[in-house]
Parts: sequence; structure tokens; C-alpha cells
Amino acid sequence: MWDAAAAAGYVGEVTDSSTTTSADDPYLWLEDVTGDEALAWVRDHNAPTLAELTDSDRFSQLEAQALEILDTDDRIPYVRRRGEYLYNFWRDAAHPRGLWRRTTLEQYLTDSPDWDVLIDVDALAAAEDENWVWKSATMNRPEYDRALISMSRGGADAAVVREFDVATRTWVDDGFTLPEAKSSISWIDQDTVYVGTDFGVQPDGDGSLTTSGYPRVIKRWTRGTPVDAAPTVFAGSVDDVAVSAGYDHTPGFERHFVSRATDFFNELTYELRGTEEILLDVPTDAHVSVHHDWMFVRPRSDWEVGGTGYPAGTLLVFDYPSYLAGAREHTVLFTPDAHTSLQSFSFTRSHLIVLTLHDVHTEVTVRTLGDWTAVPQPGLPELATVSVLDTDPDDSDEVFWSATSFTAPPSLLHGDSGTEVTVIKQTPQFFDAESVVAEQFFTPSDDGTPIPYFVIRRRDVTSGPTLLYGYGGFENSLTPGYLALSGRNWIERGGIYVIANIRGGGEYGPAWHTQAQKAGRHLVYEDFSSVAKDLVARGLTTPAQLGAQGGSNGGLLMGVMLTRYPELFGALVCEVPLIDMRRYHLLLAGASWMAEYGNPDDPAEWAYIGEYSPYQNLTREKTYPPILVTTSTRDDRVHPGHARKLVARLEEYGHDVRYYENIEGGHGGAADNKQAAFKSALAYEFLWRTIGSANG
Repeated sequence: MWDAAAAAGYVGEVTDSSTTTSADDPYLWLEDVTGDEALAWVRDHNAPTLAELTDSDRFSQLEAQALEILDTDDRIPYVRRRGEYLYNFWRDAAHPRGLWRRTTLEQYLTDSPDWDVLIDVDALAAAEDENWVWKSATMNRPEYDRALISMSRGGADAAVVREFDVATRTWVDDGFTLPEAKSSISWIDQDTVYVGTDFGVQPDGDGSLTTSGYPRVIKRWTRGTPVDAAPTVFAGSVDDVAVSAGYDHTPGFERHFVSRATDFFNELTYELRGTEEILLDVPTDAHVSVHHDWMFVRPRSDWEVGGTGYPAGTLLVFDYPSYLAGAREHTVLFTPDAHTSLQSFSFTRSHLIVLTLHDVHTEVTVRTLGDWTAVPQPGLPELATVSVLDTDPDDSDEVFWSATSFTAPPSLLHGDSGTEVTVIKQTPQFFDAESVVAEQFFTPSDDGTPIPYFVIRRRDVTSGPTLLYGYGGFENSLTPGYLALSGRNWIERGGIYVIANIRGGGEYGPAWHTQAQKAGRHLVYEDFSSVAKDLVARGLTTPAQLGAQGGSNGGLLMGVMLTRYPELFGALVCEVPLIDMRRYHLLLAGASWMAEYGNPDDPAEWAYIGEYSPYQNLTREKTYPPILVTTSTRDDRVHPGHARKLVARLEEYGHDVRYYENIEGGHGGAADNKQAAFKSALAYEFLWRTIGSANG
């Protein structure tokens, strides 16, 4: 099976072409990620934050409890089947960088599986004196005897790629290796791969990377030859987000595909037959995948096909060879409604598994391939968020499922599609779920749209310190899931936790997102602020006791709450944020997000971006709630300059701000469990001190 969205993983940095000067922005120098002056500023700002927030017994308890959860050996070791073995990557207290290992299903079903360790990242880092952080392993099919291992220094997106011989547990001399870059690489056969990386200037005079910092040139690289000499099979435009290539290994249906992402949500997909590029004539914003001789299409905007119109988020299936020949006969497999949206679909040898959300609750439908009739799927829990972790669509009906809720820890279920499945692994409880209740509420946004949100609290807590979490972007849905860290370090201590399903996400299908793109961005902030107001109106909290937290795009959300709605909050936690929306597209991967936010260099688009861009809307006169801003020096996705400049400007204006920058950790902000526990404890300690009063 080939899926355009999953054809390749990107494993650089973009030159800043801005004409912004220090006269326009006196803190431009803080964008020098590893400059001596900038790092001295970071250390000077880390020190008082750490001195203030880490000196209490409560902080020590919060950190220890978080680390216990992250390091416990009782966690589920999630696996992916590759041939006869189940593979897992595992971190714990003894192996903070992690182990790549494998076992058999028979062993996995026992309480103490016998794991065969293939790569010990801690030992490797020590031997090579490198700060290696594991990224991924991509194995060749069908032998599964070689793996392309991606590791980064300090957790960055840019990674080094090496070829590993699984049988001998050794790195392959003169194998497929790539230096540090945001590369894409995938197997064609034992001796051939598709590769996109920083090849330098190309014959057409342009570089090999897009303005977003991802590959724009794909080469077919044969073992034993220099990568630079590999022939180019496909190239996109410098202004694209990225190009990728993949080979469908399915026996009897072997095909080569390439795709060109013209922006974050639009893509041109081709089948390669020799030198011929056959365009798949589907909407560029559609999710398209080919499985056997079926083509599955989920458009993100309304689509008319074969004389019939379908709403965004519909799932249709076509006969692939017939479609290429011009036929448009199809079967509708899912139609969205006002309450229900498609989240994902996957395949087993006999079935199509469709996961949908109905008012942010999971529903599962299993259909027989070919005639598309629905069949029962017994054994899955009700009122849980269910996901498909792994299938083996070419060889079996085996499925590994995950199920969880706000109060039920994750469980791993196993069995064949369409037959009874059983729980084979269970995460232990980390807080008293019997004493906790989860509720769903709806509140109208400024335009009247009902916005759902979840409230999770101890049954005996009816009001008090409340933490509101949100994201609102890129069609990412926030679904119910076990709150191990928040449950122990916030809810059990008497805090109320809230998750807002605001527009910009995908909870109600593509339109829930698309209406909040570009000029509609204000809807995200109106939705979140409406939830904040409703929490107070219901008596759950007060503005002084209401905090909010978000990271990345959610960090931008926090920046807008700070500047536009400061009166609603008693404290904010703003993590790895986008802040300077005038320059975001010039920094690291920022150019890839212009389809989400707009182009600040276009006056018409800057007109609405400038209305909410936090950096440009900070003032000396307003009263802002206390804010904790965190980021990572090694975040090569969202530039740490955003967070640094926000703090510098707030300090200049005399506002209450605390800052912590991890010198490593990537976009997640932490490179290992210890760092993640520290970062979590820092945020909760800040919140307990600001909005928690005597609680906690």
C-alpha cells in the first residue's frame, strides 16, 4: 500500500532572507541560535527562573512523580511488526537515551518478554562522544535485515542517517549514510533507495532544499555509488514545502510514487512508470492512498466527481487502473455530518478499518475489502479513544489496537480484524480514577458556533485552580486520553484540567480547520477565549485562578491570549511558541506553514496576521498575567528566537515573565525522560504558585 501522507519522513535550517534591521527589531540578535551573546542571554534568564521555581519540596515531588511515570517499567512497550519480529524503542531510568529491540509475539504475550537488544543508544553515544537522540528506524521489505537509522544531536529535527545490519548488529561499512540534515530516505530494494537531502546547488541553478528547509530533489541512489552522483528522478519548486518518493512493495501491485507538496495542505501526486510521470487527477488538498487496485480519496474541500457533489471529509474508493483511464465510478465509504468526522483508516489483508469521531468520541467501522460491507468488531471498549497502532496488510488480518480515556490508562489489544480482540498489555493507574470525573460541555463562540470542551476534576472539587489546554491548528484533533502527568500533579492535588476542542483542529472534519486558516485565524482565539469565559460562568473557576497552557501553534495561542485577552487569565505557560508572525516564515521550517497562517510579506495577508501577532501587539500599558515561556536551543522547527524575543520585549515593558530554555531537546523541548519530567514539573510548580494559592 502507498499513502501520499506517509510516503517519507523528514529527518537544515533555512537562510534568513529578511531585510528586517535592528532599528525595526532591537532583539533581532536573539535569533542567532547558538551565538555567544544570545546563549549568554539564555543562561542569564534560565538562572533566576530555576532559582525561583525549583527550590521547593513540591517541585521535587512533582519532578519525581513525573519521572516515575515516564520511567516505569510497567508502561506498555508498544511494538510494530516487521516480518516475524515485533520491534520496540524503549527508554527507562537505566537507558535514558533508549534501546531499539525486538521480540516474538509469543514472548511479547508474556509478562516479562525476552527482548533482543539491537542498538543501545546510550552505549553508542558514550562510545562516539555524541549527544545522540533516537529518531526512527526504517527497515527494508520483505527481508527486514537492514535498517536506515535516524538519530539527531540533542533532539533536533535534522538527523544523521546510517545503515544498520540487523543480523550482525553492526553498522554497514560504505552503506547508505547521510550527514545531518532534514532528509527523506526510503527503501526500493536491498541495494536501492529514494533519497532527498541537501545536495547543494543543482543543474537548474537552484539549491536542493525548499525555502522551508526540506528536500525539493529526489534521487535514486544505488549501493556503492556516491549519493551526489545518483540520478535525479523528481524535483519540485524552491517555493514548495517538500517533495517525497516511495515504493509500494505489495506483491503483485509494485508501484513507484512521487509527490510534491506545494504547501502544507496541497500536494501533487504522480505514479512513476520509468520516466513517465502520471498525475493522479484528484483535488490537491485531498488525502490519497493506493492499496492494491483501489484508490482511496478523502478531499479536504467539497468535491464533485462523476456528476455528484460530496462534502469535505467524505471517503471515496475508486478502481485505480480505471480511474487513470478516465472512469469515475466509485463507492462512498463514509459521509461526514455535523457531529461526525473521519479521523483515519487502515488496512488488514481482508478489511478496511475506519475510525471516526462523533462529538470527539471514537467510533470504529470495519468493512470487507472489495464489497465494502460492514462487519462487527467485537472486543473493543466503549467510551474510549481507540486507535490502530499497527497492521500487516499484505500478510494477515492482525491488528494491534490502543484504547484509552481521560481516566482509563492505555490498554493494548490484539487480534484479527472482524473477530474478537483481547487486552494483552495494560498501563498501570497513576492516580485514583474512581475519584475523578470527566465531563463534556459546549459553549457558543463569538459567532455562535458550539465549541466542545472536556473538564476533568476530582469529584469533590467543584471549583478552584483550573488549567485550560488548547492547540487549534493544522487539523490536529485533541481526543480523550489518559492524563498520567496531569492526573497526578494537577488533578489529584485539587486542580481542574480542561481541554478545548477549538476550531483549527480536526475534531469535526476538514471544515473545522479550513474555516480557521489565514483570515479566519481569529476564530481560534475567539473559541478559546469563549471556553475560558464559560468556565468562569459555570462557577468552575475565576479569572485569577484560571491558567492556560499550549505549545508550538498552541504557544502562539498563548501569545494571543496574553496580548488580546489578558484579563481572562491568572497565568500562562507558553511552550516552544510562534510569536513573531512578521518573520515566522523566514525562520527554520516557518515557510512551510504559510498555508496555515498566510504570507506576512503580502500586505493583504499581513493585515490580518498583524492583528494578532503577539510580538507586534505587546504594549507597555496593558496588565498581563504572569507567564512562563519555555523553548529549546535545539528546536530546529520553531525557532527559539520567538520565545527569546517575547521575553525580552516583556521585560523591556516591565511585565512579569519567567524563561527557561533547554539547551537540547528539539521541538518537544526534552531529549529524554529526565528532561521531560523537569520541564513538566517546572510548569506545574509555576502554575501552583500563580493560580493555585494554597492548593497543591
